[in-house]
Amino acid sequence: MYALCIITGIAIAIWLGDKRFRAVANDGKSVVAEVAITAVPVGIIGGRIYHVLTSPDAYFGSNGHPWNAFKIWEGGLGIWGAIALGTVASWLRYRSISNRVALPSFAFFMDALAPGVLLAQAIGRFGNWFNIELFGRPLNAPWALSVPLFNRPNGFSQYATFHPVFLYEALWSSALAIALILIGRRLKPGQVFALYIFGYCLGRTGIESIRIDEAHHILGLRLNIWVGTIIGLGALTRFLQLNKDDKPNLG
Repeated sequence: MYALCIITGIAIAIWLGDKRFRAVANDGKSVVAEVAITAVPVGIIGGRIYHVLTSPDAYFGSNGHPWNAFKIWEGGLGIWGAIALGTVASWLRYRSISNRVALPSFAFFMDALAPGVLLAQAIGRFGNWFNIELFGRPLNAPWALSVPLFNRPNGFSQYATFHPVFLYEALWSSALAIALILIGRRLKPGQVFALYIFGYCLGRTGIESIRIDEAHHILGLRLNIWVGTIIGLGALTRFLQLNKDDKPNLG
């Protein structure tokens, strides 16, 4: 089910990205799908590499099993690695296609993809529900997630319900996707993607603060909070730089 959620999200991202890109590119037919053939598997590999590197004990520790690093269907994809490596792969494939077809700049392409990628992330998060993972501190509320005893972290066995962190992230990503679609035409090329990165990082750093699963800490903060803060500030800086560009965004 985790894999099915990921695949469904990817399909929707390609469909919406294609629809948005073809609105600004006369020769944009099948470009998104062609880029996705390369970018999607590379992005998944990047996401897995990031997860394994930031959680090495689970695979290479005293009780770890290195072979489990390849079991992507059991969960464990780091969005930072997926977006980073996926973007590089997209740029290389897009540049190759643009050598034979007249296409707008890569910034237009990434802007077209951003909302769909966010929806893909939102759908993919529900795979965490099937795997009973990615939940936060104990919570007593109607929307709390019921966690079986054998899935509760050490020190929390006395609690039955927890914050459904995956749901918070899914809702945030969906809302951000809708916002980008609504305001995208008023932004400059590249700003939609920059705002996607900044907005996601903003929500993710807040959500990370209530997670209780094991993670590396630096100066008392989870590693992903530091990563999200640094990447988010970089995206905000890029957004402000692009604001000085006189070119309007057409989609």
